[in-house]
Amino acid sequence: MARMPSAERRRQLTEAAIRAMTRDGVAGTTTRSICAEAGVSLSVFHYCFDSKQALLESVIAAITEHSVTVVRQAIQPKTTLRETVRAGFQAYWDHVSAHPGEHMLTYELTQYALRQPGFEHLARRQYERYSDTYAELIEQLCDRMGFALRVPVPSLARYLAAMTDGLTLNHLVLGDGSISADILDTVTDHVASLAADDARTR
Repeated sequence: MARMPSAERRRQLTEAAIRAMTRDGVAGTTTRSICAEAGVSLSVFHYCFDSKQALLESVIAAITEHSVTVVRQAIQPKTTLRETVRAGFQAYWDHVSAHPGEHMLTYELTQYALRQPGFEHLARRQYERYSDTYAELIEQLCDRMGFALRVPVPSLARYLAAMTDGLTLNHLVLGDGSISADILDTVTDHVASLAADDARTR
């Protein structure tokens, strides 16, 4: 087995865990199945992760980063603020459509953490991470396009995290993409309306 830096090995195992959990569920995934998926020994796993909590936290962070990466790439200043915001939402939604199993896993991770004594903080951190990520993206967009908001960034971030979380679950259950697109249009209009008047047409 080729030697690999520990950080890279952790990423390898984390991605293997995501694939295994997406396929078999959180409860049905074992350290052995993750190691088999990654093609490493159990000793490598225990060297990289000292607990199941550490693994799940890494999985939650990685899944969040998967969708955030495509949104960051999409949120580049366009002709108007609305176009820019809508492009970010569309990038996220394209990821949901392309990777439904991965997004379904995020809800399973939440429920698993809430039901396991001592793991509850992982669910809290998962949802804090969603809000923190939106706050980061909003602040970056404000800086790049030079506008101010009518509401505090943390409030808007929590609103967007709750909206996309609920809309994603709704889509996974009902599978109606046309309704989802209409909702994203509505939310985009709302977000654009929260910018100062002179920024809406930028």
